[in-house]
Amino acid sequence: QVQLVESGGGLVQAGGSLRLSCLVSGRTFSSHAMGWFRQAPGKEREFVAAISRSGVSTLYADSVKGRFTASRDNAKKTVYLQMNSLRPEDTAVYYCAASQLSIATTLRMYDYWGQGTQVTVSS
Repeated sequence: QVQLVESGGGLVQAGGSLRLSCLVSGRTFSSHAMGWFRQAPGKEREFVAAISRSGVSTLYADSVKGRFTASRDNAKKTVYLQMNSLRPEDTAVYYCAASQLSIATTLRMYDYWGQGTQVTVSS
């Protein structure tokens, strides 16, 4: 079975930075496009960022564009989300996800999900 294990969440002050990591096992990592989503309390899970199999193509939600950067290391089977200039509204549980198809912004396009990691940004 495909397993996604996240790390790097925590508490950070507004304006600070944080890097999330997601280790993927059970499948050929390079065959999957990867996505990052987040869910705040009482809200729907929303798209944050996505990266293609090769890492060449990326997509970002307007709310994080210019602040967040997705990257991947296929040798380490790990995808990263570098988050800079964090804002209180970025507070949410962040999830990594893997798609057997292609890079996408829609939840239904992803086949596997991590357990989520809490990111809290204080004002």
